[in-house]
Amino acid sequence: MEFYNVGKIVNTHGIRGEVRVMATTDFVEERFAAGETLYLQQAAGEPLALTVESARPHKGFILVKFKDYDNINDVQGFRNRELLVSAADQQPLEDGQYYYHQIIGLKVKTVEGKELGTIKEILSPGANDVWVVKRNGKQDLLLPVIDDVVKTVDLENGEVIVELMEGLE
Repeated sequence: MEFYNVGKIVNTHGIRGEVRVMATTDFVEERFAAGETLYLQQAAGEPLALTVESARPHKGFILVKFKDYDNINDVQGFRNRELLVSAADQQPLEDGQYYYHQIIGLKVKTVEGKELGTIKEILSPGANDVWVVKRNGKQDLLLPVIDDVVKTVDLENGEVIVELMEGLE
């Protein structure tokens, strides 16, 4: 089965089995809703299935309580582990929207055909995402994901066509 990251457990919270999660999904309410199944990345082997009992926002994080994990000792080993969803649990997206795993690894070219590099990471600092493009022999390029810059995303051919605004390169 294929899995995709939706968050990382960064710490425990209190003594009743809650964990502090840094969410990496745009679907926080759906992913962390009571009754949803998430998978905990294990050091080795298949991910561990966990059922969300409750979740609530707290100081920029999501506090999550899993069913049958009622004590801090039960969840202590979950720290610094990724939370995943199965590919079958992914939400359908509207046109022009993409999952991170679809974007990371795409080649980036300018509208003139000049190859710039490969998208290695996605940052979400504020109003829009920023794609980090790894370039050979140069510093990484930070591309704001706005209509003026990103012209075409072609998943079939594995490339993104961009028009660089003044000062970006």
